[in-house]
Amino acid sequence: MHLISWGRLGIWFAHYWPLLLIVWGVLKLVEHQRAKQEGVAAPGIGAGGIILLIFLIIAGLTASEVSRVKWDELSDQWGLDESHFPFRGNSFEFDDQLTQDLPAGAAVKIVNDRGAVNVNISNNDKIEVSAHKKIRADKQGEANQWNEQTKPQITVSGNLITINANTRGAGNHPVMADLNISLPRKAAVTIAAQRGDVNVMGRDGTVEIANQHGDVNVEDVNGDVNLNLDRSSVSMGGHNSARISQVSGDVSVQGRSDEVSISDVKGAVRLNGDFTDSVKLSKIGKSVSFKTSRTDMELAKLNGDLDLDSDSLRADNVTGPLHVSTRSKDITLEAVSGDARIQNENSAVQIELKSAGNIQVDNRNGDIHVGIPDKVGFKLDARSQGGEVDANFPGVKVVNDDNGGTGAGTVGNGAAHLVLNSQHGNVTVHKGTSENAHSMSEPPQPPAPPMPPKVPKLPRNSSSTEPTEN
Repeated sequence: MHLISWGRLGIWFAHYWPLLLIVWGVLKLVEHQRAKQEGVAAPGIGAGGIILLIFLIIAGLTASEVSRVKWDELSDQWGLDESHFPFRGNSFEFDDQLTQDLPAGAAVKIVNDRGAVNVNISNNDKIEVSAHKKIRADKQGEANQWNEQTKPQITVSGNLITINANTRGAGNHPVMADLNISLPRKAAVTIAAQRGDVNVMGRDGTVEIANQHGDVNVEDVNGDVNLNLDRSSVSMGGHNSARISQVSGDVSVQGRSDEVSISDVKGAVRLNGDFTDSVKLSKIGKSVSFKTSRTDMELAKLNGDLDLDSDSLRADNVTGPLHVSTRSKDITLEAVSGDARIQNENSAVQIELKSAGNIQVDNRNGDIHVGIPDKVGFKLDARSQGGEVDANFPGVKVVNDDNGGTGAGTVGNGAAHLVLNSQHGNVTVHKGTSENAHSMSEPPQPPAPPMPPKVPKLPRNSSSTEPTEN
């Protein structure tokens, strides 16, 4: 019926709850006077009455304070949408449609403070906008008024077309609008969003997105992709992620997000910010730069996969120069080509080389493991304070004592130079293979079981045990 909402009842209570105390006091006074006239003892308040009175006062004071909260500003700061405030009226829905010709060479800017933005490829040279709006209000008439004041807008200024969801056209009222926009593929796109998911599919031009709260998905872009994910550190709006794939240019991501996944990029990738859960990279054609408050990483090319989370870093088919500086992460690098410099502490470092390169690893409170392909010569300089060195190669001298261990020498032509330093951890150098380019998603197959030895023929009633694999 939408006659009155719980939110409106709450507002009335917050403003007029002292009247309940006055009414209650008047009733008790009437009871007292009537009892006096009848010559009987007046009923007291009682323990239950006292508890009810205290509860009413606490509830009233709380409601008064809550009514003074600026919920729109709070939702902006914490990344909350209208679904978190169901007490703010009833929900009403509206739809709008807009169409606009796209001039040759024009770029498109999309603005939406509250709601999702979905950009797809149109079948013509027109911009087509479909807006689905949700408004919370006490009455239908109030919702209709706010709907008229928040119609989406398209403005043209030279070669820039701006699409504005206009969710604040009625002031700070709870209005959300999801935009579904079809654009010609050739139009470059800039999106400014605050609360809502952003999806962009199919662009021939630069894509720039600024979003505070919500997931971002970008796919199939012939150009650069720039993301600014300025999520508030006190966000309560749920899990946020960014996924980018099939990009011919460079990719830049900065700000804060829970998850970032980037794959199939022909250009360079730059990430700068705080990414709390995980970062996944795959098949990056040029350099990768990654900077957070805890980890600094640079590499020349990634032909395989890289997976980084709060306590581990795994990568395969990495081309150097590679530099990693972090702490408290288990580092596993497979099929590394070129030079590498690794700095870590409180966790182990494991590197499997694919070809010769200059490798330096400095680790505190963690082991170091390095695998060398059979045909790669190297020069070793390994030291461990409080641990041991294990390097069983001809030409390498290993000395271990109570204080630690050292390993030095040259194997083959000494093409690779290994400098390995560990404090309170062991250093191990072992033979590997240039075939160690296994993908992390496709682990190497286990070795075949050994052939069973030949045994004399047994009588037919005897049984034999077949070899099995775990």
